[in-house]
Order: sequence, then C-alpha cells, then structure tokens
Amino acid sequence: MEIQPFKLERYFAQYEFSAPYLLSSSDCDGLPMRELLDMADAQCRGLWDNLALGYTESLGHPLLREEIAGLYRGMQAEEVLTIVPEEGIFITMQSILRKGDHVICTFPGYQSLYQVAEISGCQVTRWLPQEEQSWRFNPDFLEEALRPNTRLLVFNFPHNPTGYLPSLEDYRRVLTFARRHDLYVFSDEMYRLLELDAVEKLPSACEEYEKAVSLFGMSKTFGMAGARLGWLATRERELYARLAAWKDYTTICGSAPGEVLAIIALRSREAIIQRHLERIRRNLILLDDFFAANADLFAWTRPRAGTIAFPRYKGKEGALALCQRLVSEAGIMLLPSTVYDYDDCHLRVGFGREKFPEGLEKLDKFIKTY
Repeated sequence: MEIQPFKLERYFAQYEFSAPYLLSSSDCDGLPMRELLDMADAQCRGLWDNLALGYTESLGHPLLREEIAGLYRGMQAEEVLTIVPEEGIFITMQSILRKGDHVICTFPGYQSLYQVAEISGCQVTRWLPQEEQSWRFNPDFLEEALRPNTRLLVFNFPHNPTGYLPSLEDYRRVLTFARRHDLYVFSDEMYRLLELDAVEKLPSACEEYEKAVSLFGMSKTFGMAGARLGWLATRERELYARLAAWKDYTTICGSAPGEVLAIIALRSREAIIQRHLERIRRNLILLDDFFAANADLFAWTRPRAGTIAFPRYKGKEGALALCQRLVSEAGIMLLPSTVYDYDDCHLRVGFGREKFPEGLEKLDKFIKTY
C-alpha cells in the first residue's frame, strides 16, 4: 500500500503552531484541564485520582462506552468501539472494502475518507455539492453513480469544509438508497451536535440503518482534540468484530487519562456544547458583517452546522496565493481549497475559537490595505 501525502495535514503542519492568528481551525477551543476536572462528579473524580497508567480495555472503558451509547437512540454499549478518530476511518475501510470494490464518497472532504479506499485498490466516485444551492449534495446523483460493484457509501454531515447540513428528507433519501442496494455506509459525524438550529439535528446513520458505521469523537464538538479519542458505532455485529480485530493491529487500546477525561466531558456535555454554540453564533455574526463589507472579494454561504465554512474568493491570484501571502505577511492562517484538490478559489474558515474575533479584525485590516 503506497500512501499519498495528506495535503491538509501537511499544510497545517507548516503553520498551525507558528501563525499567531488561526482562522481555519476546525475544532472548538481546547478545554483547560483544571476546568474539565472541576466538572467531574464523585465517581469520575475517584477514577482520575486513582488512575494507573497501565493498559486499558481494547474496546474502551465500560463506563465510557455507556456514556457514548447514550448519545444515540437505541444503541447499546457493546455496539460502540473507542478509537483514535483517524484510526476509525482506516480500520473501517479495511474491514469493509476489497480490492476492486466501488465507493461513492462526498467531495471535497477529509482526504482519508476517499484516499484510503483508493490506495487499497478501490474505485471512488466523488459526489460533489451544488454551490449555487447552498452546497447541497443532491441525492439524485447516487443512482447515476451506482455500479454493480458498489459496496460502500461514504458521507460527512455536517460537512467539512462547507458546513452543509442536509434536510431530513434528503438525508433519509440517501439512507433509503443505501438500504435498497444493500450498501455499507460510513458516516463521518465529527461535527454532530453543533447544529445552529437544534430542530435541524439529524439522526445518526447508525440509528437509522443497520449496515451503517458512524464516526464521532471528542475533538471538534467537545473541544478535546488533545485527548485523541473517538468512537465507531454500528449495529452490524459481524462488522463490529472485524473492526475490533483491526484495532489490534493499530492502537490496540486507548489512552487511560483520555478515557476518564472523556467520561467527565460527556457527563457535562450540555454545558460544554452550549458554550461552544454560543461562541460559534457570535463569531458567525462577525463573519456575516465581514463578508457583507467585502462582497467584491468573497461570496459567502452561511453554514448551518459545525465550525467551518467554505467561502469563494474572487481575487485574480487564487486562494493558495492569498493564503500564503496572509500567513507570511500578517501571520494569519486560512486554508486554501487546493489542499482538498478541489479548486483554487475557495477558503476554509474556522470559527470555533475564542480568539477568532481578533484574527478576523487582522484579516479585515489586511484586506483593506491589500
């Protein structure tokens, strides 16, 4: 298996820890350890104070899996496997796909969602959104893309990088398509629970379809990317066994401190998520004003969920040139659409962090000067 460079991660590696103003990060602010521990109930405090740094249970701490199962309708702890989020993508693809299979995948997107299948000898059809329809992924495309050897449908809602969230009608059409053709589904739900309107929250794919695998974790919604903890949830028992077997060849088991910290956060999830949503809404109002004032340079489609959006840049030099100039001359990091192999006229903006207003002000000044 010959891997390809992960363009988004390599771009972040260049600037994420040196640029003072990060305007493309996809996570919410990292929770301070002291603050998180203050949220611990008596049981969790005891787990933390008496924690020994030995091996953990391969499937995940039983209490953690119970808390995770509680995020879903009708799911049980034994249907949850804890993983590192990126690992979850890899082992799912390895567990489902065979060389020569066909995959349909939303695009643009996180590179491993389609790249792992491609380097494993599979054919991938990219399901592109309609920008003129607020980045809608039209379910009609799926029947056109279907082949006799189609085995897996991959999608990511809320969507990275556009912030698109399908209607419940469109979403159920997608799952009905998968069921009708007996396809596996891999649903990347890393931005779940960050819907701007709670009424628009979609059911998880694993709740709705027995052959779906849902990916979620602590990185984005909960502001705990440093815990390196996520999970897969599926009702397909045979597939679950293959996923667990693959984990023995990757991480084997999770981080003991990360598991306890995740239990604390999940038990305090309502307060954590509400705080993050309030910040996201504040920052989006600032972005509305910024794009309205700079409509000659940018076209703005307001996201409906998550912490990122994908505005169009109208400048002649292209998105990559603008991003490189911003980071070198002003210390501002934005993400060009070239890292998604999409085009050179979009930018990924991330608005989940507290210092976002300061960075946006710097960007506005740079644009006016530029």
